[in-house]
Amino acid sequence: MKRQLSILGAALLAVLASIVVFARPADAAVGLHISGRNIVEANGQTFIMRGVNHPHVWFTGQTNSFADIKALGANTVRVVLGTGKRWGPSTDVADVISLCKQNRMICVLEVHDTTGYGEEGAAASLDEAADYWISQKSALVGQENYVVINIGNEPIGNTNPGQWTDATTNAIRKLRSSGFEHLLMVDAPNWGQDWTNTMRDNAQTVWAADGLRNTVFSIHMYSVYNSASSITSYFDAFASKGLPLVVGEFGWQFSSGEVNHDTILAEAQSRGIGYLGWSWSGNTDPILDMALNFDPNQLTTWGQRIFNGANGIRATSREATIFGGGPTTPPATTAPPVTPTPSTTPPGGGAGCAATYSIVGQWPGGFQGEVRVTAGGSAIRGWTVTWPLGSGQAVNQAWNATVTTSGSNVTARNMGYNGSLGAGAHTTFGFIGSWNGTNGVPASISCTAS
Repeated sequence: MKRQLSILGAALLAVLASIVVFARPADAAVGLHISGRNIVEANGQTFIMRGVNHPHVWFTGQTNSFADIKALGANTVRVVLGTGKRWGPSTDVADVISLCKQNRMICVLEVHDTTGYGEEGAAASLDEAADYWISQKSALVGQENYVVINIGNEPIGNTNPGQWTDATTNAIRKLRSSGFEHLLMVDAPNWGQDWTNTMRDNAQTVWAADGLRNTVFSIHMYSVYNSASSITSYFDAFASKGLPLVVGEFGWQFSSGEVNHDTILAEAQSRGIGYLGWSWSGNTDPILDMALNFDPNQLTTWGQRIFNGANGIRATSREATIFGGGPTTPPATTAPPVTPTPSTTPPGGGAGCAATYSIVGQWPGGFQGEVRVTAGGSAIRGWTVTWPLGSGQAVNQAWNATVTTSGSNVTARNMGYNGSLGAGAHTTFGFIGSWNGTNGVPASISCTAS
């Protein structure tokens, strides 16, 4: 009987051990890991990615970019690498990680060769991408606090996107069986945009394939996501599944029909979702460059928006606690040049309002403006601000207000959430504009309360 009980006890212990291995608790994870729907650090502190993509494999000499991106407030940089099939091979992984750590940023490493597999004949498979990561294992193991492995960029095109599920689960299992415990990131098919909802509908299967439950899903948002509803519905779908999601790439609304970046930024901030904009510099289509010629003093409209605009990196980024955990406030020397002397309306008595116009950042051909609206001696329920454009000026986009232009006159009206102001209270709205010649503040600006 005693022998039978010993055998039974040993069997029970074996079963329990197998359960512990399979259902490893989140707080036992190594380094960055998933807890609920959040990315958290080893100490359990939530970490929300706020950063940009850097095309390192094509510009390996631009190592100053890591410091420049950090100086503008980023807490994460997604670094483009190559397996050698199309680009690279990137054999400087240890150096890249060192640059990320020196500049106090989390390093998301991705191989770009997989882009459009199945539709792009030269693309590498996710299995080949997994082999690349295994070849770089000596540089990666021990860096779990600092590194996220994004297995392959946009790994399936629009041809047979359904293959994404098996290809992704097999790549995850291959890395786990090779001993990787890092947080893994997986991109969607359809060139990253998942317009067939393949990742959305099969994410649970992929999640279950990771024995460590340490995978985050990455959606790339470009022109497929040109409306607020398309963005919020995709975010809602992952929230309803209880699965982690980040926006691994996105652009901006540089023309009608392009991505609704304002909604991405606002919704990501309100939901605690990480985002990584595309991209720092070096694009063949420079409209997606954030900095011209890799120069942080030449931020483009897109660069100003993502770093300095509402819900942007400067306003919302916090360092990983492993580096200190504070706001990523850039040095004063990196702040955009400011045009002095704001234009102001006199404060109103009674149910009136005043407006103050300031240029908070300026670069060749573009600028960022801000208007502060202040209620007078009584509460107001809404406001309208108007001002004339200077010669060569235009307003291209705005946030926290509905802005229209008629001829040379601009009209800004409150949103539903910031129209009601108590006596003496204020709100602000911002915009990105273009200019040539002289970029001055308007001679007059008016505010009308309702």
